[in-house]
Amino acid sequence: MTAFLKRIWAWLKSRKVELGLGIRVTVAAMSALVIALAVGLKLPLWAVLTSLIVTQMSVGRSLKATRDYLVGTLGGAVYGAFIAVMIPHSGEGALLAVLVLAVAPLAFMAAINPSLNVATVTAIIVLLLPTMNHGNPLDSAIDRVLEVAVGALSGLLVSFLVLPSRAHSHVRTKAAQALELMASALDELLCGLTRGRDNDALHALQDGIGTAMVGLNATGAEAERERAARLSSGPDTGPLLRTVLRLRHDLVMVGRASVIPLPANLQQRLAGPLRRVSDSIAAYLRASAATLRTGNNPPAIEPLEAELEAYAAEVAGCRAEGLTRGLPADAIERFFTLRFSLEQMHQNLRDLQRCVAVWTEQSEVPAQERGDGAKGGEQGLKK
Repeated sequence: MTAFLKRIWAWLKSRKVELGLGIRVTVAAMSALVIALAVGLKLPLWAVLTSLIVTQMSVGRSLKATRDYLVGTLGGAVYGAFIAVMIPHSGEGALLAVLVLAVAPLAFMAAINPSLNVATVTAIIVLLLPTMNHGNPLDSAIDRVLEVAVGALSGLLVSFLVLPSRAHSHVRTKAAQALELMASALDELLCGLTRGRDNDALHALQDGIGTAMVGLNATGAEAERERAARLSSGPDTGPLLRTVLRLRHDLVMVGRASVIPLPANLQQRLAGPLRRVSDSIAAYLRASAATLRTGNNPPAIEPLEAELEAYAAEVAGCRAEGLTRGLPADAIERFFTLRFSLEQMHQNLRDLQRCVAVWTEQSEVPAQERGDGAKGGEQGLKK
């Protein structure tokens, strides 16, 4: 029993973010129901459902959900009430026509701006609910706005006060996941130059990196929303996100260069250096991911640079000895593409070093030199 409880406790600790969300959602639903009953709302159900919708994984996401839901509800309620009051619809045919007039424009606007999806639902409620309870469309619109406002504000306050989870801290985890997947993919890609590669495994890794990048960009947008509202502090997420994206592009280039193995004469010279380069870069990516997760000292990049220099020396030796002469044009193209890709990855890894140092609050690099966009690449090349 003790061992079982320890496993349960360890599992809960590993899922503390999800557990915190569950607690916040529960508290938000209870709070919305208590407030709705206290102020005498006609349908407390909408307040509770709204509180569930706006209580998200992070404060930044809750802010966006609350804003979108309130704006959509207000717009849909106003438009639905206007159509219901201005156009009589006592019969079924008239009600159907009014419903079309209410839904079609709002659905079109929601297709253009998905954040307005709730406007269509709100307009339908404002139109149809009075026909079922013989009420007034204007009263229905006001009740709907009040119910949503109670639920939205309840959910937002709970997101701030009950185990608040900042998107800024989630950026670390998302970036670390992407770097770890890149490390695994790089192992498989560079091994393909000497022994062929497992395309199924590689496709799974690439799909995982793509999903991780989508999540990282979404979380970065939430973190910047928090920073703009002064709800969190810390480094700008832009440089880290752009550096991880550039490393992703480097992997794509390496993948194109490693579609088939190198010619046999080049494999004999480059298999060992490539294996050491692959191990060094993968180890550096994993160490950087661990640093982002834990906040420990950033890893040293010098061992990786030494292996890249050794590989560059072997490539120069192969060219000097004429090993590339007589090779098919596509083989020569892949050979030089691989060298260029690794050089570009080297520059982006230097940018990653700066970004990780900034995020661990141990960087001594001036702000204007921190890896960001073209400036980071230019400074890396100068060094």
